[in-house]
Amino acid sequence: MKRNVLLTIVALAGMAVMFTSCAKLPEMEMTNAKAAVEAAKAAEADRYIPAEYRALQDSLNVAMTEVENQKSKFALFRSYKKATAKLNNVITLGNTVKENAGIRKEQVKTEAQQTLAEATTLITETKDLYAKAPKGKGTKEALEAIQSDIALVEASLAEVSTLLNNGDFLTALDKAKAARDKATSLKAELEEAIAKKGK
Repeated sequence: MKRNVLLTIVALAGMAVMFTSCAKLPEMEMTNAKAAVEAAKAAEADRYIPAEYRALQDSLNVAMTEVENQKSKFALFRSYKKATAKLNNVITLGNTVKENAGIRKEQVKTEAQQTLAEATTLITETKDLYAKAPKGKGTKEALEAIQSDIALVEASLAEVSTLLNNGDFLTALDKAKAARDKATSLKAELEEAIAKKGK
C-alpha cells in the first residue's frame, strides 16, 4: 500500500515538473523578439521595406497573442511551446528584415546619386541652351520664367545633396527625380525655341 502511495506521489511530482517546464513564460524570447523588431525599425525598415516590416510586426503580434492565450489558461494546461516557436521565428525574421532594409537603403542611395548626377548634367545643358535662346520681343517673359525655374532646380539639387549627406535617401530620390523631370522639360522648351528661331 505504501509503495502505491509513493509511486503515485512520484508520478504526480513528475507530471507537475513536466507541466511547469512547459508552462514557463518565454520571457527571454519575448524580449529578444521585441528587440529584433526595434532593430529592424532602427534600420528604417518601416520606410525602405514597409510591407516586410508590417509582416514582421504582425508576426510579433500573433506570437504575443499566443502568449496571452496561454497565460489565460489554467496553470496545468498552459504550454508556451507554440508561442516560443513563434517568438523565435520573429527573431529570425527580424534579422532578415533588418538586413533587407540595409540592402534596399543602399539601392535607393545609389539611385538617388545617379538621378542627381543626371539632373545636374541636364541643368548644365539647359543653362547652355538658355544662353543661346532667342532674345527679343515676346520672349522676355518666357525666358525670365525659365531662368527662375532653372534657379529653383539648382536649389532643389543642392537640397538633394544635403539629404544624401544626412542619409535621407528616400526623400533625396523623390526630389532628385522631380528636379530631373523639371530640367528635362526646361531643356525641351529651350530646344524648341531655338529650333523655331533657326527656321
